[in-house]
Amino acid sequence: MWFKNLIFYRLTSAFDRDAQSLETALAEHPFQPCGSQEMSRYGWIAPCKGLPDQLVYSCAGYYLICAQKEEKILPSGVIRETLEEKVEEIEHQQARKVYRRERNQLKDEIVLDLLPRAFTRRQQTWALIAPQAGWVLVDASAHKKAEELLTQLRSSLGTLPVVLPDVKQSPSAVMSHWLEQQQPLPTSLQLLDECEMKDNLVEGGVIRIKGQDLTSAEIVAHLEAGKRVTKLALEWDENLRFLLHEDLSIHRIKQTDQFREQQKDVADDELARFDADVAQIGLELSRLIPDLLQAFGGENSAT
Repeated sequence: MWFKNLIFYRLTSAFDRDAQSLETALAEHPFQPCGSQEMSRYGWIAPCKGLPDQLVYSCAGYYLICAQKEEKILPSGVIRETLEEKVEEIEHQQARKVYRRERNQLKDEIVLDLLPRAFTRRQQTWALIAPQAGWVLVDASAHKKAEELLTQLRSSLGTLPVVLPDVKQSPSAVMSHWLEQQQPLPTSLQLLDECEMKDNLVEGGVIRIKGQDLTSAEIVAHLEAGKRVTKLALEWDENLRFLLHEDLSIHRIKQTDQFREQQKDVADDELARFDADVAQIGLELSRLIPDLLQAFGGENSAT
């Protein structure tokens, strides 16, 4: 297993839980399926399928955890059609108008009636706690999804002092300077062939570029016209490729062929392979994050 995306948070004080106490805390909030009248449920599941009773996978000083969300799927169109049929029936039979307050009450009744028959959808979110490096790393592409896991972890632990890192230089400005070649890239980073730019003057003005030399005169002309880079494809240390967003979230993480080849013969056993992957995720991402932060001037208030 490997993270596909990354949103990372700085621990602002020491993480004082060991694997056993963390396991005990999460065990108080395990995942349970939705009840018949519930829209959603959220809780902890085993991060490793080979160890189904273990909610914390401890490896090389890192703690891997996994949260699962179950949601009932009630298409808005179905609710709307059912509501309109009910309103039409009442107005026809009772010869009166159904107003907003009653419509809302009818809608709630319809949802409660449909919930027991609704399909469900389950989604998992993984996180790696790196106490020594001082990070909580969440495999999520959206901050809302990452914050949902952090809220659950905070509820399980009683407290979780984390913040999004704040850098001294604007990532968007620095990435734009890289393309304009006004500022050199760090030696560990290499430009790839994809980026997104936004227009500072025109709301909603977005240009997406793929498969082109990002330092070409055509690209630079867009920057000189007032556009700024908001997403940029990069390769780091010849190991990982990803799309970096201006909010420092990392998307579409992929291992390079060279990196995969190095890891190819690490282990054949499934559990040993999982163990090696967790250790490698922790090691590589704990190395990557400081490089990225330094590229944007370092943290404003590192702890």
